[in-house]
Amino acid sequence: MQGKENIIVGLDIGTTKICTVVGEVHGDEINIIGIGTHPSIGLRKGVVVNIESTVASIKKAVEEAELMAGCEISSVYAGIAGGHIMGFNSRGIVAVKGSEITQPDVDRVIDAARAVAIPMDREVIHVIPQEFIVDDQAGIQNPIGMSGVRLEAKIHIVTGAVTSAHNIVKCANRSGLDVCDIILEPLASGEAVLTEEEKELGTALLDLGGGTTDLAIFADKSIKHTFVLALGGNNLTNDIAIGLRAPHVEAEKIKIKYGTCSTRTISSDETIEIPGMAGCKPRKLPRQILGEIIEPRMEEIFELIKREIYRAEMENVITSGVVITGGAALLEGVTEIAESISNLPTRLGKPQGISGLVDVVNNPMFATGVGLVLYGAKNRNTKKFRIRDTNIFNRLINRMKRWFKDVI
Repeated sequence: MQGKENIIVGLDIGTTKICTVVGEVHGDEINIIGIGTHPSIGLRKGVVVNIESTVASIKKAVEEAELMAGCEISSVYAGIAGGHIMGFNSRGIVAVKGSEITQPDVDRVIDAARAVAIPMDREVIHVIPQEFIVDDQAGIQNPIGMSGVRLEAKIHIVTGAVTSAHNIVKCANRSGLDVCDIILEPLASGEAVLTEEEKELGTALLDLGGGTTDLAIFADKSIKHTFVLALGGNNLTNDIAIGLRAPHVEAEKIKIKYGTCSTRTISSDETIEIPGMAGCKPRKLPRQILGEIIEPRMEEIFELIKREIYRAEMENVITSGVVITGGAALLEGVTEIAESISNLPTRLGKPQGISGLVDVVNNPMFATGVGLVLYGAKNRNTKKFRIRDTNIFNRLINRMKRWFKDVI
């Protein structure tokens, strides 16, 4: 095995499954050497509701990945999602101190842009630069070394509930893992399934998970908008369980085996067997009924996402179309129904740009796990996420230390 610094581990803590992906970095190439999955029990809509159950699921997924990779996992890049996630854009302006723009100038303008009032119960998860403007010259990706007197930055700030972020870190720590960083899951998925051209032209990435549907809009090689909808594959399963009067576990199996979003493609003679509840005999029903349960719910999810895109005034940014990934994207007819509602070209997103266990992870459900590895490899040397200091005295001491450092 290579040294520990060459091993990057992504931990996707999802509503329906915990997924651990182990990657080995060789220069610019990332080799997937291990993967472990286990059903997730202690989460609801992307948020931890039972720490002990989540810890047990994480341990089992990590053990499976360790066996496959033949290494010991001690630190991970963890994903975060859920209805508490909020993203917004901000901008800041500073005067350039010297004759040309340096890294401290860039740091100052980003600090100025992120100086917005954030409630104490929320934590900044990402500060993502979108573009820099030097003396009214827009569209600059890296202004360092350029001449100018005024530097402006547009950034995207992603915030989440402090408690939810803290609980994810706590679950990982109780499983014997250090958390290197917390990454927004659609941002990680974008690393795995989008091409550089799609990020440049403008693409809407939809991550259809079990508890949530995550939207991330990319354009000009940066993220422009993020949104989390608290509807996902579990809602489909609940609809099937109620509509067909089937046990929840069986409803999930029926969804995976026979589920379709397009009733037009189902022939009239197709039937499915529904296991009986409480000792009742199994029943046979037309598959058409299953399609009539799933199709309206998927239409609702895509309509709500479309409404959010128009609300954020991003409809003209998405020139490249829509990419759908996540476990629920495996349902038959998902891309067709998304294309008919959005009127944009739509494709299924699978992890790319990796080597190793490509056949194993070549599935939309592993997009976030692989994306976390890719994100971790790209951002190994950047400043890490930390839970906000609850002690105001500690915050004051840290601020004074930074001030003295700047002065000296």
